[in-house]
Parts: sequence; C-alpha cells; structure tokens
Amino acid sequence: MKPANRLIRENSPYLLQHAYNPVAWYPWGREAFEKAKKENRPVFLSIGYSSCHWCHVMAHESFEDEDVAAIMNDAFVCVKVDREELPHIDHIFMRVCQMMTGSGGWPMTIIMTPDKEPFYAATYLPKHARGGLIGMMELVPLIKDSWDKDRRAVDELARAVSAGAKAQAHIATAGNPGEKWLADTYEALSRSFQDDTGGFSPAPKFPTPHHIMFLLRFYQRTGEGHALHMAERTLFAMRSGGIYDHAGFGFHRYATDTLWRIPHFEKMLYDQALLAMAYTEAYLVTSKELYRNTAREVLDYALTDLRSEEGIFISSQDADTNGEEGGYYVWTSEELRSFLEADDYRLFTRVFPVEDRGNYPEGLRSGKNILFMRDPLPQTAQSIGMSGEDLHHHITRILKIILDKRAARTPPPKDDKALTDWNGLMIAALAKAGAAFKEPRYTEAARRAAGFILSNVKDGSGRLLHLYREGSSAHHALLNDYTFLVWGLIELYEASFEQIHLDEALRLTRECIDKFRDQENGAFFLTPNDAEVVITRPKEWMDSALPSGNGVALYNLMRLARITGDVSLENLGMEIPRTFSGMITAIPGAQTFLMAGLDYALGPSIEIVIAGDPCAEDTKVMLDIVTTRFLPNGVVVLAPEDSRKGERLPITKDKKSLEGKATAYICNGFTCSLPITDTDELIKALSQHTGLIKNPSNATTQDRF
Repeated sequence: MKPANRLIRENSPYLLQHAYNPVAWYPWGREAFEKAKKENRPVFLSIGYSSCHWCHVMAHESFEDEDVAAIMNDAFVCVKVDREELPHIDHIFMRVCQMMTGSGGWPMTIIMTPDKEPFYAATYLPKHARGGLIGMMELVPLIKDSWDKDRRAVDELARAVSAGAKAQAHIATAGNPGEKWLADTYEALSRSFQDDTGGFSPAPKFPTPHHIMFLLRFYQRTGEGHALHMAERTLFAMRSGGIYDHAGFGFHRYATDTLWRIPHFEKMLYDQALLAMAYTEAYLVTSKELYRNTAREVLDYALTDLRSEEGIFISSQDADTNGEEGGYYVWTSEELRSFLEADDYRLFTRVFPVEDRGNYPEGLRSGKNILFMRDPLPQTAQSIGMSGEDLHHHITRILKIILDKRAARTPPPKDDKALTDWNGLMIAALAKAGAAFKEPRYTEAARRAAGFILSNVKDGSGRLLHLYREGSSAHHALLNDYTFLVWGLIELYEASFEQIHLDEALRLTRECIDKFRDQENGAFFLTPNDAEVVITRPKEWMDSALPSGNGVALYNLMRLARITGDVSLENLGMEIPRTFSGMITAIPGAQTFLMAGLDYALGPSIEIVIAGDPCAEDTKVMLDIVTTRFLPNGVVVLAPEDSRKGERLPITKDKKSLEGKATAYICNGFTCSLPITDTDELIKALSQHTGLIKNPSNATTQDRF
C-alpha cells in the first residue's frame, strides 16, 4: 500500500481523496507555513472540492504521478484545501486568481510566499503543456528557478498582488438605495437574457435561482410581464434540459452548451435548495403544476439521496463513476431497447431524442445519450394525438423503469460532510415548500435538520460551527453559516409557528451582528472578528452560485424587524446596500439577492397576524390562505393565546380572536386593518395590500409551457 501523507489525519472527504498522493500535502495551517519559512520555499496551494470533475482530472494526471510529485516536493511546501471546508480561504484566493488571470474556477492553483502573499495563479493545469496551457512539468522548474535566482522580483510581485487584493476589497459608498436600483438590476438582467434558450449567459450556463427570485419580486412590484417571462423561460428550459435528472430528479451543476442539454453531472446540495425555492415561488405566482412538481421532485431527491441518518444534508454527489463523468446517467439506444417494450421505446424517443450514435454534440459522440426533452410535453402530445395527461402518465411510468435499471449501476460517490450554510438553505427550501404545498413531511424534515444543527454543530461554548461529519464538528461558522441558517429558521417559523425557531433566529442574528458587523463602515465581513486574516478581511457583496451573505443578511434583518418591531434591526439592514452602493450602481445585476432584500426594505411590506387556536380548523384555513400565496414582502405571525401575549412580539399585542373565531389583522405602515373573520374578506384584503397579479396577459411565456 502506498504511504500516506499528512492529509490522512483530516476529516474532509476531498482531502482524504489525496491522502495517498505522492505529493507531500499539508492541510492549511501553521505547520505548513512555518516549514515554508524555515526552509525558504514557496507554498503551492491547490483548492478544489470532492465532486469537481476537473479536480479529479488534475489529481490523476499530476498529483498521483511520481514525476510531478517529485518536482513539487522539491520546489514547494504543498497545501491542499477543500473549498467547502474553508470557504473564506477559497474566497480570498479566488479573487486573487480572477485579478491575476481574468477568470477563476476549480481546481485552483496559487503559488505564494511563506507570508501568504501570492505571485502566481491558475486553474486546471495538465501534466505537460497542451492547448495553450503550461504543464506542471514545465511550470514547476520555472517557478523554482525564479525563486532561487530572482527572489527580489518574486517578492515585489507578491507584494503588489497582495496590495491589489486589499484595494479590491475596499468598498466605496456612492449614494442612498432606491427603486432605481431595482429597475437597473432588471434592465441588466434583460440585456443578458437569452430569450431563445433561457438563462442569462451563453455556454456554459449556470442555474441562477437568485435571479429568478428577484425577477418574481420585480414582477410583483411592477406588473412587468417580461420579468415573469424571463423567469419562466429559464425555469422551463432548465427543467426540460439534460441539466435536470429526469429519471432520478435533482439538478446537475451546470450545462456546457447553450440549450441546457449537456451537463457537468455533479449535484450540489445548494443547487437543489435554491432551485426548489425558485420553482416553489414560481408556482405561487403562476399556479402552474410543472413548477410545483419540479420543486417536489428536487426536494424528494434531496431527502432520498442527500440526507444523512441524523436528518441533516450532505454536500454533494460526484460527477464521476469509476473515472467516467456522467456514466451513471447516460444510455445507449441498445441499452434502452433491451429493457423497454417496443411501444414504450417508440413513445419515449418521441419525447427524449435518443440516437444510435448518441446525442452529444458532434465531436463528443460516444454512442451515449443524455436524457433531455425534445419539445414541451403538451406540444409533443398534440403532435402524436395524445392528451397531455396521458403522455405525462406514460412517460412517468417509463422513467420509473429506467430508474430501476439505473439502480443496478454503481452510483457516483458522495461527499458526506454536512455544511451549516447549505443546510440552512435546504431548511428554508423545505419549510417554504411545506407551507406552500401543505406538505407536513417537508416541514418536519426542515424541523429535524434545524434541531440537529442547533444541538450538535457547535463547540463546547455553544458557538455555531461550519461543518459536521462522522460525529464531529469543526471550524468556526462564517457569515453564510449564520445568515443562511437564520433564513431557514425564519421560513420554518412561518411554516410551523413554533416560537423556538424565531427565538433561535434572533439569537443567531445578534451573535452574527456581534462577530461579523463592520462597526466602522457598515455591513458584514465574511469572517468573524477572531478569525485568521489572510491578505485582508473580505466582505462579500456579489452573488456567486450562492447568494451573498450580506444579501441574505439584509433579507433576514428586514423580516425580523417586521416580526419583532425592532427598528434597530431594520437600520442595521439598510447599512448593507448603502455600504455597497458604489459597487451596486457600477455593476447592476451582480447582486440580485441583495436587490431582493432591498425590494423588501423599500416596501410596501405587510405584517399579517392570525389570532386563534392553532389546532382549530378555521385557524388552519386562514393560515393556508396566507402561506399558499406569493407574499415576498410579508411576514406571518400567529398570535399566542397565553396571558403573556405581546411581550415577545409587540405586533401581536391587542390582536384577539373575535367570538372564538380565527381572526386576521393585516398591518402596513404602522397601521392595521380592522379584524377579519371571513375567509373571502381575507383573500380580498390580501389582494388589495399586495397588488398581486396572477397570469397577466402580457406574460407570453405562460401559454408556452
């Protein structure tokens, strides 16, 4: 057996994948950098994650190769980082990589001084030079030669790069937030929108659920039909394409082509959570069953394949099986014919194009077929003279046969660490769907995950931690851990009306303010005030695959302020867009979730109080009326029945059920409506307060799906 390096003592599945590399890897920490200083060697930092296909490729080509390892071990102290385990380290050096090369991605390669000042950056590198990329066998000797013979120039470059990274982190303010920012964001998305294929970029195409959520809110605010069209066009294109796993459900990471057909096959927990929320909200706006069904399928995939025995959610499912990317998901025509009846095969291939030579693009054909829909089901049904309902029934049955056959294959491995921030997103998604679809099992799954994290993913002093795996928790929580978990707890409160979830959301918010707020300039740092500072202490304002922590903080603070009546929370929230106003006005469209929070802050917002016995049928009916509507700028509170009513939540003070009936109060601008006991009156009042528009005639997309 090959000897292990220092990564064998780590708990990260990604680091353990490299524990038997001949490269003498160190984990990120004092030992590696002290060794580099003592031996006067640069540090080779490699950042990736366990389900990353190109990380696997570089590992097989270079890090498992004895020749590459020998020159790396001679020239460097080599450090491996799991970007999901240490996202703040990844954040800093990704900004460096983008600054130095104009792009970024994983695997990421950074070469730096022992003082953590970078002087070289790249992403994937082959063993030998090819396709315009320098190879490891050529790069390492060049770096070593420069380090040994021209150290002054290397140090000057490293200092300049670090200074540039610090300057980039400086946020300049430019003005006060207003509705123009929302309009500018909408216009930026309109300019980048790909009307023929959906989405907001040419290939590669990434899901951007925070764009969708902003557009639904902008549509709600303005009635602008094109905002809804962009959201629906994108949601439908993704659901129809190969980026969606039609047999086993869930979304792959991204598509490499313009039509969403050819995915990179890894499945990330955060994609499932955010997309489930986007589809749930789209259903609430349009009442289209496709969106509700998609949200349910995605959540059911997460509950089946990404949930641990403890009830929390693991990080991801790999793209590769036995070294082949996507092999678990694709089929030859011969394979499908071997187990499908002839009539089923003919019907199936009318919906999903299957070719004997494979349906990959020219140059990539290998006889394998990805499952993506040729046309919308209603269109196909019409063309073959079948009702849409019958076609859907038959295709669902056939896909179940395919899934059963797929179960005999070796599934892709999973990264089984649970991250607090990503679990927060899934808690939010489950709670939102549980309320919207009246599905108690989703709410219960959210409750169980939240309870486990709050009880177990913490240190001895009760401080929140970032990750959990195999009975142990590690690493102090970052901003996203706090804000995403608080988001989930607020959604869980509004799905269950259990006070404990709101209490925990408020406790964590106060802790977050104490540890992360920039007292001098406003908004929140990514790292807590007692964390290691590498180059600079970053603030995250721009969305990535995830919404920014500051964007979610704004959204949370606005909602908690409305629920509790605590104006100080609202004031803290409004610091965030002011702090980043220069960036927002310079690059509209890069921070759509922050704009969703601003949409809430600018109002009009409403607070809905339902007073009544939570177990009584009339109270449940009223709560269902509220929670099954798209109320993005509203909060819902259940007035407690005990004698201390109103002490915790001033909004509930004097809100009583009338004559033993469930009673609703709708408040806006510090003014509340007269008590409402009739459900028809409640529906009418909600429509008047929210201006909710459903299925407008100018939203042309609605008739297409």
